Amino acid sequence: MNEQIKTHMEKYPKEVSDLFCKLRQIILKSTACDLNETLWAKIPSYYLGDSFVRLIPFKDHINIEAKEIIKYKDELSGYKITPKGMLQIYLGQDIPTGVLKMIFSETLTGL
Repeated sequence: MNEQIKTHMEKYPKEVSDLFCKLRQIILKSTACDLNETLWAKIPSYYLGDSFVRLIPFKDHINIEAKEIIKYKDELSGYKITPKGMLQIYLGQDIPTGVLKMIFSETLTGL
């Protein structure tokens, strides 16, 4: 994990950090390409060229910013999607791993 992101995540409760790590692993496994992992405007971000996925931690959930989320809104009907199109995963909620892999792959690679 990028050292800046690691330091940034130390500010959050362990449960949020654990959720972040699970989501991060799904991002990294969603594409065979090497991603640029960086802290952009204090937000952990994963880039492939100009495409990106961002994980925005809060005290009780993580917002996921990825352009393909809206495409999968029916599959994510049990989850909150913000007016800006971000998916919210709350502590204790099941992680929709299969759908997220597709979202991340399509967002980052355009496929």
